[in-house]
Parts: sequence; C-alpha cells; structure tokens
Amino acid sequence: MRKQLCDALVERAVNPDMVFMTGDLGFMALEPLQAAMGHRFINAGVAEQNMASVAAAMSRQGLDVWVYSIAPFLYARAFEQIRNDIAFHALPVKLLGNGGGYGYGVMGPTHHAIEDYGVMLALPNMSVYVPVFDEDMAAVIARAGASPRSAYIRMGRGEPPKGYAVPAYAPWRQLTCGDGPLLIAVGPLASTYIEAFEALPVAQRPNLWAVAELPISESPMPAELLAQIQRADLLCVAEEHVQRGGFASELLLHLATQQVSVPRFRHLYARAHHFERYGSQGFLRRQSGLDAGSALAALELN
Repeated sequence: MRKQLCDALVERAVNPDMVFMTGDLGFMALEPLQAAMGHRFINAGVAEQNMASVAAAMSRQGLDVWVYSIAPFLYARAFEQIRNDIAFHALPVKLLGNGGGYGYGVMGPTHHAIEDYGVMLALPNMSVYVPVFDEDMAAVIARAGASPRSAYIRMGRGEPPKGYAVPAYAPWRQLTCGDGPLLIAVGPLASTYIEAFEALPVAQRPNLWAVAELPISESPMPAELLAQIQRADLLCVAEEHVQRGGFASELLLHLATQQVSVPRFRHLYARAHHFERYGSQGFLRRQSGLDAGSALAALELN
C-alpha cells in the first residue's frame, strides 16, 4: 500500500500547511512525496518518541501532520508520547503504520504488530483505519484527513484474487454473498478469503464482510450486516490481532448493548508473537489458523 499512500499524499501536499514526518523509513517508495513537499518532508531519524511529540507540537500550531514508520516502531516505541501529547490533547495527528499484523513476519516478534489497534483504541479521540485493498488508500487518506480525531492507519497488503473487481471503499463491505454462515474480517485479511469462499456453492457460501474503520461507535455497522447477524446460526470473526482487546471483543460488547444475541461464535486471531520457526506473513497466518482453510474449518465448511 506504500505506493498508493504516496500517491494520495502527493495530491494532498498542495495544502501548504501539510507536514510529513518519517522515522528514517520509506526509501524507494516515498521519494515522489519528498519531491512534492520539499522542506515540509521531515526525516526525524530513528527517534520515534521525539517525532510523536514534535508532531503534536506542530499540530497544536494548526499544521496538518502525518507521521510514518513501520507499525511496531510507531505505536509501541512512542506510545507514551502518542498518549500524553497527541491523544490527551485531542490533536488530529495521523499516524501511518506500515506492516500491520504479521507483515514483517520474517523479522521476528519485535516487528509484529498484532496488538496495535487494540492499544490505539484504548486512547481517547483515536480512530483506526485498516484498509482492505491497496486501492482503498486514497479514500482512507481523504477520510482520515477530514476527521478532527487522531488516527492510526494500519497499512498492509491487499491480496484479492487475480482479476477481482475491488468494490468502492466503505468502512464495512460485503465481499461474498451466500446462504452460509457469517464471517467478519478486519482489513486485508478479508481479501485472502474471497477466492475460497466464492468457490463454494451458494447454499454453503459464507457471507464475508470486511471492516476497515474502528471504533464501531464512529463507524456504525450497516443495517444489512446487523440483520445477517440476527439471522445467523454461526458468527465468526477473523483478525490478525491478539485475542484480547481486538475487534471481536468490541463487536460482542456492541451487540450485547444492542441486546442482539449470538447463538454460536468463533474467533480466529493472531495466536502468538513467537512460534517455533520464523516465516512469511502467510506462514504465520497459517500457524495462527488465520488462513482460508482454517476459516472454512471454523465455519464448518470443510
């Protein structure tokens, strides 16, 4: 999604009040943005805590501030500064974290971002965006940029089937339709299920929904999804995030407050930071039971 991010920010850079900060990352990807912004493109160096505080100070002066690093370096290393300087002051700083989930899998647990949006959503005035497809980035940048709230944008890599027509961006989208059970997936993980689900006959095919914006209070679920939940015999949530503090917890709490009962529930989640072996994002998803085969098994379809 870095190319799409760069293109969207280049368009936004016509705003003279926009500032972009990077923690010494983005090479071979963000050079067009650097050329477009000149001195407003700031390499803050390997100093993420300072970068977050400086971003807060510039935002307090009315500047449109965007901050970029790989996800764990951004939200984890600078958490205190994000909490105290950005969130507590309700400043609309936009935090761009690349490699969400197991995106940097082969680099090991220090580079996994599998508790990120749970941590960020614990803060006041914070919205989270988890684009599903690469093509979502322009809309996400526009929506986050127009919001007065602080934002964490978890970037990954869309993986739709070859030739798939990506639907227009929305916070909630139904990607497959059928008479089978219901699965809601967060961000790019949803795109990895499309091909396997579409291969099933309509009578078994799951209704697959992708969510790209949280919290639910800021992006209410569509009436059709709520109706499907009320009709479903089995509801499954899949997210490349640890079990605690993730989307599943928020969804079930939301449904409970709406007095919506869920007869049966399954949760697929990132099971560990450490596994016996390192591997790619796909390998680590399989280790956690987040791959398409595991999703079909959870839905009792294989």
